[in-house]
Amino acid sequence: MTRNWRTSIQLSPDAASLGAVPILIQILDLFGTGAFAVTGAFKAIEHKSDIVGIIILSTITGVAGGAIRDIVFGRIPPVAILNPLYLVITTSVAVAIFFLYPLLKKHWNLFLKFDAIGLGVFTIIGSTFAYSVLGLNFLAMAFAGVITAVGGGILRDVFVNEVPIVFVKELYASASFAGVVVLFVLLSAHADFNISAIVSIIVATSIRLLAIKFNWNLPVAKS
Repeated sequence: MTRNWRTSIQLSPDAASLGAVPILIQILDLFGTGAFAVTGAFKAIEHKSDIVGIIILSTITGVAGGAIRDIVFGRIPPVAILNPLYLVITTSVAVAIFFLYPLLKKHWNLFLKFDAIGLGVFTIIGSTFAYSVLGLNFLAMAFAGVITAVGGGILRDVFVNEVPIVFVKELYASASFAGVVVLFVLLSAHADFNISAIVSIIVATSIRLLAIKFNWNLPVAKS
């Protein structure tokens, strides 16, 4: 996150030795925030929102998942509220998309790719947060990873009166969960943290992109 975790929460014995974690997490967290903010801005514009609505939806999409995770794990107030850089990023993204949308509106794949990248990045952000607190606790890592990845997208879709994509279309939460599994396995095998994080992000993002391309869906109940 954008604050050194050693000053805000008690690190687990496993995570305490990972001196490179804060730097990597800062970079990934800000990148993921920007990626998800793009999807929020796109959705807001498509639903005819004004500039204020675009900024609000962009911000909600970019920080809501992490805020929910922070509250559940006892970090209050959430880091996204304490650090104004998050708002600067989401607002800048919203304004940029507002002006560039006429050039970008034909590129629907851009929205989907940013959404997939944000999913992969936030999955590992959340999992690493839980790992820093509780160590190799799979349930905690899975919960934190998935809620961080899908929380903002769910609120984004709800705010524009759509059924959240995570509930109805393609592999979404499942892709996030796969990323958590890969991270857990690699860390359990004492692999380098940086490599583990990057590989896990690639796995989650790739599964999501492949699901979009080949229309992979989970089974649904017959009506």
